[in-house]
Amino acid sequence: MQCKKVSISLPSEMMTFVDHYQNYAGCKSRSQVIEEALELLKVRELERAYREASLENDPIWEATTMDGLSDEMW
Repeated sequence: MQCKKVSISLPSEMMTFVDHYQNYAGCKSRSQVIEEALELLKVRELERAYREASLENDPIWEATTMDGLSDEMW
């Protein structure tokens, strides 16, 4: 994977947490800590999108997916 270098600014208490987590979790670098955090954020956003999508109700789709099937069959 090709990486790009960026510079970020974090509050002191957040950097303290990053350093602590790096040592505690055995991460090779601060970058690895930030990468893990961003992966968790990505998963959280994907879960949110799936939840929102599951709330959508399309009556036409529901009618066609069960076309010809009765409740007794399930």
